[in-house]
Amino acid sequence: MSKFILGIIFTLVVLAVGGLAIAMMGFIPSNADANPPGWEQHLANTALDASMERRAPRVSNPVPPTDDNLIDGMKIYTMNCAECHGTLDGKPNSFGATFYPPAPNLVLNPLDDPEWHTFYCVRTGVRYTGMPAWGKTLSEQDIWKVTAFLSRIEKLPPTVQDYWKKTFGVDPAEKGTKN
Repeated sequence: MSKFILGIIFTLVVLAVGGLAIAMMGFIPSNADANPPGWEQHLANTALDASMERRAPRVSNPVPPTDDNLIDGMKIYTMNCAECHGTLDGKPNSFGATFYPPAPNLVLNPLDDPEWHTFYCVRTGVRYTGMPAWGKTLSEQDIWKVTAFLSRIEKLPPTVQDYWKKTFGVDPAEKGTKN
């Protein structure tokens, strides 16, 4: 039995050393203009979710989702997030697609994360993705407004939808979101 356990340990060490050697010899591609393979996306997303589960405080949004706050969140998103995560006029975000992994289009593919998760991600950023930590640039209140907007993007109140339509010339329902 001890030889079996030693065999398992030896195999794991060989795999780890082999993987490190492959990486150190430059066999792992570093180009950002390739699509990540499915296994890599799954592994990265699983690791990100596990990290958020462990580190992000489960706090409630102190900013009420009023029409004014949601419109403010939309404005903040447009000024700071849209270039990477998709504009509200529904046009593709070519800049965000150049990241590795590509920045998700949050307008066409809304988040399904709880607000505390989104807030923590925006405030602290995400390593090795190009997502900056906005906590030193935006106030907590502004981050919460963006969080409120993003978490309700599929079910915005009529006043906020009207503002979106008048400002960006596109009905939220026509560019791929649900109302």
